[in-house]
Amino acid sequence: MLTDSAKPLHGVPDGFSHDAFVYRDDDEFVQQAAPFLCDGLTGNEALLAALPPARIAKLRSALGSAADRVTFLDMTIVGRNPARIIPLWRDLLDQYAGRPVRGIGEPAYPGRTAVELDEAGLHEALLNVAFETACDFRLLCPYDVSMATPSVAENHSGGFERAKVVEAFRTRLPGVPAYGERLEFGLAELGAVRQWLTARARLRGLSGERLDDLALALHEICTNSIRFGGGRGTLSLWSADGSLVVDVTDQGRIDDLLVGRVLPPVDRLGGRGVWLANQLCDLVQIRSGEGFTQVRLHTRLH
Repeated sequence: MLTDSAKPLHGVPDGFSHDAFVYRDDDEFVQQAAPFLCDGLTGNEALLAALPPARIAKLRSALGSAADRVTFLDMTIVGRNPARIIPLWRDLLDQYAGRPVRGIGEPAYPGRTAVELDEAGLHEALLNVAFETACDFRLLCPYDVSMATPSVAENHSGGFERAKVVEAFRTRLPGVPAYGERLEFGLAELGAVRQWLTARARLRGLSGERLDDLALALHEICTNSIRFGGGRGTLSLWSADGSLVVDVTDQGRIDDLLVGRVLPPVDRLGGRGVWLANQLCDLVQIRSGEGFTQVRLHTRLH
């Protein structure tokens, strides 16, 4: 269980420290977060805090003039899609290569939908995979007491197991609702996918750049199904929690747990389409196992 104080993660190699704490109010948040950053200031570490705006304001006030030495980012923007957060930390480590890095990140902030919280939990587990060989990187993740579920706690304790992350990635997403619309597609139907999506998205109020972004992301994912998923796929569409949801399922298999979270090199086959989808959509869910791959794209309607 998470406690009221930061708890070190012993299930990953030395060099990457992944801690967490639960706070009940602003005072408890500041009592844990401010000293963590102040320790980094003393050691001349690179500091970044990715938090919701209200948390940024409280922390800035507590740090006073020292806040100028911390980079603050609005997590509700940079981390709206949790799959964008690992690249954020990777960029920070690259920028300050050879210098200790200390960060605070709150991916499971109040106001998230249930699906977003599920993905935030998967993201927290994948952090341990992404940075298992990182050196001099300390990451502290605050959780409002209402967000501190048992699954979240496992990702910040000595009980972390890579096998559990693999199992989560290999488990199918909840089924498409009965009212979802479906389209079977292959190479011959690829050109018609955009028209199919556009007609249905506009009926639900999605248009302009938001629709264009979703259409481009969907094209990339459907192309992947044709290239790597057996040549065909099933496209499903429905609305839920204020978002338009588009699901693409095929018979392929993805082995890379960090697919879409690490920009692949230009000479690597595959992976760039999922990366692009993560940049264009508010949420992307990926699950892949024996004989199946699911990519589920979420775009907020308002």
